[in-house]
Amino acid sequence: MTGLRRTHRGALATLQTILAAVLLLLVAAAPAAAQERLVLAFGDSLTAGYQLRAADGFTAQLERALRARGHAVRVHNAGVSGDTSAGGRARLGWVLGSLKQKPNLAIVELGANDMLRGLPPAQTRANLDAILTELKRRQIPVLLAGMGASRTLGPDYVRAFDAIFPELATRHGATLYPFFLEGVAFERSLLLPDGLHPNAAGVAVIVRNILPTVERALGPGPRLAPAPGAVARPAPAKG
Repeated sequence: MTGLRRTHRGALATLQTILAAVLLLLVAAAPAAAQERLVLAFGDSLTAGYQLRAADGFTAQLERALRARGHAVRVHNAGVSGDTSAGGRARLGWVLGSLKQKPNLAIVELGANDMLRGLPPAQTRANLDAILTELKRRQIPVLLAGMGASRTLGPDYVRAFDAIFPELATRHGATLYPFFLEGVAFERSLLLPDGLHPNAAGVAVIVRNILPTVERALGPGPRLAPAPGAVARPAPAKG
């Protein structure tokens, strides 16, 4: 009996040691997970990755680019194809409520579908203003991605629409990226057959161009451990 009791005590001690070791590993891992920042990409089909594989869309390529630069971040895809600024305004609260952590940055990319439908610029302005107001109320920094109106809509429409983005960025203290499709619009080799949406190569150009602005808007934060033998690369030049 004495031998059995000793064996039982020994087994119990071993189990306690194993459990303690597991708990230590879990506690050690928790801070690293908590440090990972969140970028919310809130937009329409250009954000959603229309007709592209998930790995080729804007959010996936941006996340890879940021992590390759050492940023411990995740990019959440909150793009809805066909969404207007009114649609974005209506679903913003639901999107924010569904997230498990508060975003460290929101990239707002909306307005193209308003323009394609010829909706009044004043309506687009009011919706985007409401979106930025809510994000500011929640103390979520914003990178506002600008759009440009088709010149076929006439000079008055173009002037009113194009002015929305710089004016709202200034009003709300948001970071402005003037034109989301910079370097891609009208480049047929970078577009899908519809001539409107970027293909995977076009998204790569968008990400390369916007990356320095995203890094600046994110600011300093937790870094990923560099891979063995990795060499830090400078941020790519815009264009």
